[in-house]
Amino acid sequence: MTYSLRIVDIPTDERPRERLLSQGPKNLATAELMAILLGTGQGAGKLSAVGLGQYILQKLGENQRDALEVLREIHPQELMTIPGIGPAKATTIMAAIELGKRVFQTRPGDRTVVDSPGTAAAALSQDLMWQSQERFAVLLMDIKNRILATKVITIGTATETLAHPREIFREVIKQGATKLVIAHNHPTGMLEPSPEDLSLTKQFLLAAQVLAIPILDHLILGNGDYRSLRQTTKLWEECPQGD
Repeated sequence: MTYSLRIVDIPTDERPRERLLSQGPKNLATAELMAILLGTGQGAGKLSAVGLGQYILQKLGENQRDALEVLREIHPQELMTIPGIGPAKATTIMAAIELGKRVFQTRPGDRTVVDSPGTAAAALSQDLMWQSQERFAVLLMDIKNRILATKVITIGTATETLAHPREIFREVIKQGATKLVIAHNHPTGMLEPSPEDLSLTKQFLLAAQVLAIPILDHLILGNGDYRSLRQTTKLWEECPQGD
């Protein structure tokens, strides 16, 4: 792979900054986002900013997911061992990473109405999003879907955790909640539910039916993203909640 193409050689409407303004950040490749932070290129082979972004990702991991996991916890000194990354570029990258973490970790205030999986994920992100161990948590709400509290129920190993319906609903009753969202994190960042996740969700939904305390969703969080099992499975059709 070569990195000889310079930013100035790229058509204006294909340059990272212009594409971000016209299409939004979600439509940019990770290397393009890095290029905007870097501003300029250089390094080994006098790379463009985009090329330097690609080079950094390749140095950090065998694939993009691995690279982003390393980048999430990297130290400035480690970044500065990469050719082309000095104190200015390293601190810019570190500041962007930390800002992103803080945005995700800022939870909505009490009494905020949970009207979407995204709102629920934001409320739970501080407890779940960047944790190295798997955690199981619950978001408790009143009859109008307003947040009463969040609670981490169990903390597992790096790969698994256990939760039981009685632990969850004990907390629900204690807090006087009438609705809830359950959630756990995958430290690997892979959001695909395991068979155990699906089985556990069904157990919770059946228990919720008996107690008449509806579970609005089960979220899996990790690496700055989330998945709603209500939106991506048929479990709620199999176990209606009457919410």
